[in-house]
Amino acid sequence: MASAAVPTEQIRARIAGHGQRFDALFEEYFQRLDTTLDAPSFSRFTPDCVRLLRDLSLRGGKRMRVVLLHEAARLVTDEPVEGLDAAALSIELLQTHGLIHDDIIDNSPTRRGGPSTYYAYRERFPDQPQAALGLALLAGDLALALSLQVLLDSTAPLAVRQATVEAQTRAMTATFVGQIADMERDFTTIPDEDVLHGVADYKTARYSVLAPLQLGLLAAGGQPAHHDAELRRYARLLGIAGQMRDDYLDLFGDAATMGKPTGTDIRDGRRNYTVAAILRAATDTERAVVESALGDEACPEETIAAVRDIAHRHEVPAALRAAMRRHAEQASAGAARWRPRWRDEAVTVFEYLPLWSVDRVR
Repeated sequence: MASAAVPTEQIRARIAGHGQRFDALFEEYFQRLDTTLDAPSFSRFTPDCVRLLRDLSLRGGKRMRVVLLHEAARLVTDEPVEGLDAAALSIELLQTHGLIHDDIIDNSPTRRGGPSTYYAYRERFPDQPQAALGLALLAGDLALALSLQVLLDSTAPLAVRQATVEAQTRAMTATFVGQIADMERDFTTIPDEDVLHGVADYKTARYSVLAPLQLGLLAAGGQPAHHDAELRRYARLLGIAGQMRDDYLDLFGDAATMGKPTGTDIRDGRRNYTVAAILRAATDTERAVVESALGDEACPEETIAAVRDIAHRHEVPAALRAAMRRHAEQASAGAARWRPRWRDEAVTVFEYLPLWSVDRVR
């Protein structure tokens, strides 16, 4: 549990500070990109693509990947760290890539309270759907390439640049494998825990938690390879808890707060943590109701509400919250064991983050 050495209010203020500072950095980055990106002088589509990337990227949330990155560096030192800003930009550009491609895969019209990049292009080219799809794919690909380029262009020492590019490339590969496994999961009638945890690990934990930890330590002169098993375990537990939270919120969350409608995973046929738990708990008759809704893009809100009722009837929301909390507590306890080798103040933040993250579902 979080140490009394660092008050909760101070940790929250530091989390907010990382996010605010990064948002200003991201804004500056896109201002520079407007003039520095190498593109044909005649091209109107390229600057438009950059504007769409900027729009989506700056609609960010808590910037937890940035927090993990900075606090990982603070495990080693409290001094300024060369190359940390470049690593933060890389992490969030990779996230932008993932959001764009996720919205294409899910055919999602909204993201972070605004239009998805895919639907923004569909509005621009209503009579050319293939062009809209192609441009959205390329926008995601550009964000992916930029996420590596900022590391290559960093002012960090050459060895650090090489190590961070390698770590980020491995994270990208794991994420794509996770996306494939995520789609494969939806062909399973009721995915078991191993399948669900495996998807969460590859699709989410490795780029959202493990990579920021590795990049922050590398930039600060640490040796993450010496602590690989511990870092991976923390990342996996936090990634599972976070994926459970996201799946939970998709059905039981507040649409206005999330910036997107609820029930989209059911309409998309996603057999995620929430859906699998409902299917396992439901009676045969209730399971038929859930199955009828899965993958039905036109599924009415009344049917989504009926699925929620089935879930509440079997206390699925409470069970999901308990599972999230259990994984978060295990991650927190694992971080506590880092204290003998790393700075106490930063370790306390890593103890706090998992529990704070899952408590946001309440």
